[in-house]
Amino acid sequence: MKKVLIIDDENRTRQLIAKMIDSFGMEVETIPEGENVQSGIAAIEKHNPDIVFLDIQMPDGTGFDVLASIPNKTFEVIFITAHEEFAIKAIKFSALDYLLKPVDTTELKAALEKALTTIEEKSESTQFDALQKNIQPSEKRRLVLKTQESVHVVELDQIIRCEADRNYTSFFLLENKKILVSKTLKEYETLLAGHNFLRVQQSHLVNIDYVDRYDKKNGGAVVMKDGSEVPLSPAKRDVFFKRLENI
Repeated sequence: MKKVLIIDDENRTRQLIAKMIDSFGMEVETIPEGENVQSGIAAIEKHNPDIVFLDIQMPDGTGFDVLASIPNKTFEVIFITAHEEFAIKAIKFSALDYLLKPVDTTELKAALEKALTTIEEKSESTQFDALQKNIQPSEKRRLVLKTQESVHVVELDQIIRCEADRNYTSFFLLENKKILVSKTLKEYETLLAGHNFLRVQQSHLVNIDYVDRYDKKNGGAVVMKDGSEVPLSPAKRDVFFKRLENI
């Protein structure tokens, strides 16, 4: 039976989440124990959980401090947080999961089911390493891309462009590297907003820093520095050329 540890500074929240999980009828043991960083670390060391629901804001620090103090993270983490834009974005960049307070039953069940299916293949300390970088405002963001075979940590300036393939996204990187991820382009468009990426057409997101030129032939295309050509949607023409002016 898998152990699910719930660390939150509010006892009521811990008990409520435990009660919700128990109602799902899954083969898990819920442990609502840990109200701050210090007791959270102690609870992880004591129980050796498979899944940890981890509050971000606590009286003596953050959930990130808890993770930083655990050298061998052999568990799945699902963060619990109020809406804090920077923290949530750092979590998303690191391809980790989170729930917003107040916790919704359907979202909780989905997050738990997802965690249970990925426990056996868990070995991605690289995700936690990336998270520690992503929560630092002064650090360059690192994007974690999970495929069926590997977990890649990618610097944003390594990404030339992204291309949609139904519910998948292909990342085209420097040195002719390509990574296929089972997430939609829309998710990455939202995540990379503000990082010099622009969706120039329904299926294409480009890094403006790697735009080489715009060719007018064949209806118009954006030519990237790796030689690839991407169609430019008429609806995106104005914003595209404005972005080029600001390079």
